[in-house]
Amino acid sequence: MMARKRSYFVCSECGGESYAWSGRCEHCGAWNTLVEHAAREKDKRARTTDSQATAVPLAEVPTTEGDRISTSMEELDRVLGGGLLSGSMSLIGGEPGIGKSTLMLQLVSAIASSGGTVLYATGEESASQVARRARRIGCNTSEVMVLAATSLESIMGTVAKASPGLLVVDSIQTVYSADLTSAAGSVSQVRYCTAELLNLTKSRGMTTFVVGHVTKQGAIAGPKVMEHLVDAVVYFEGDSGHNYRLLRVVKNRFGSTNELGIFEMTSKGLEGVREASAYFLRREGINRPGSVVAAVMEGSRPFLVEVQALTSISRYGVPQRTVNGFDSRRLSMLLAVLEKRCGTDLSNQDVYVNVAGGANLTDPGADLGVCVAVASSRRDLTVREGVAICGEVGLGGEVRPVSSFDKRLSEVLSLGFSMLVGSVEDTGEARVDGKPVKEGVQGYSNVMDSIESLLSRDSEGGSWI
Repeated sequence: MMARKRSYFVCSECGGESYAWSGRCEHCGAWNTLVEHAAREKDKRARTTDSQATAVPLAEVPTTEGDRISTSMEELDRVLGGGLLSGSMSLIGGEPGIGKSTLMLQLVSAIASSGGTVLYATGEESASQVARRARRIGCNTSEVMVLAATSLESIMGTVAKASPGLLVVDSIQTVYSADLTSAAGSVSQVRYCTAELLNLTKSRGMTTFVVGHVTKQGAIAGPKVMEHLVDAVVYFEGDSGHNYRLLRVVKNRFGSTNELGIFEMTSKGLEGVREASAYFLRREGINRPGSVVAAVMEGSRPFLVEVQALTSISRYGVPQRTVNGFDSRRLSMLLAVLEKRCGTDLSNQDVYVNVAGGANLTDPGADLGVCVAVASSRRDLTVREGVAICGEVGLGGEVRPVSSFDKRLSEVLSLGFSMLVGSVEDTGEARVDGKPVKEGVQGYSNVMDSIESLLSRDSEGGSWI
């Protein structure tokens, strides 16, 4: 009698495994996502424990510092924690056409120009398409090796022959292994190929970049375990209506996860933006009702953005709350604070909030700027000229301190603004270049006081309608 062929089921959403089919995944709760796969002897061996592994005291484990290699791209070095790290594997994701392949091509060109050996494995484009883009953006093509292949075994074989210091796989969803029966891009293929490339990276001490697609929900396509395997996860963000691109790291085992890289898409490829404030902030037309300059932090760098607000009488049964570049749930909280703590009647008002320039703010230090912008539009009064604002707002209407107030203050003064408004705690201990500052700062303890003080009285209007 033939032995029964065993199989298991893998969730296409989370990658969780089950040995019996069910309509709902027991790991993530998604419906109709379990896909059947044939069991393999390799899987059984992978689940066995290594009998030769021994535990050692943590104090006796030697620590080694990896070598950092500069990419010649300051913004990319900032995000990665100082440059490429030997033996690390990074996953970069983004929407189609955002510039992932362009960034990787510029990276391999810069490393090749400095004498490094690089291999660019492309599965979505032919070698001629890659060469055409490289020539268009002026990349060095003489020292870059290109492999147009989707087979994992072919990529690993080429790595064994060429011994590159940097490997780029574009993209992981197109790579497949002959050891699996599932199609390329499936959960099992993506997870298996990522694990094999990780083992290859660690064993050879090279640096690997894997490009991944993004789903409609904004997450990297494939199971979450793929993100757990790699050393760094970087998202490439941007809007087709703007030339800027943001490189945001959400996981980094060898550096900070709070850094942000800013690039501008040009005809010659991606160029780093050093002066973030000058790029996001346009000084013309700022002095109008509903417009506020907010000093925010992204990672370790401060920059200024224009927060715009507009209130108008609602023509529908339920007032609309529309926001762009700011958390909509946090906006609802701030509007409730304005109504409850400041007496601002917004029950019959549509409220629109926009962060000009396409920036997406996550810093709670933008709270006070949003509140003042909404109040400015509601009263039809302008904010005092030359003022930038930062501060977190609590449910009690209090203005709370923010991180890195001194860095924000230095950025504000360097761009020609006369004052930075914040909490009393921050302004009382403000310093620039290590010296206490008494002028150029103004502190408030609650939102009501800041609104009454910051809104000028020389504009027409001024009543709460």
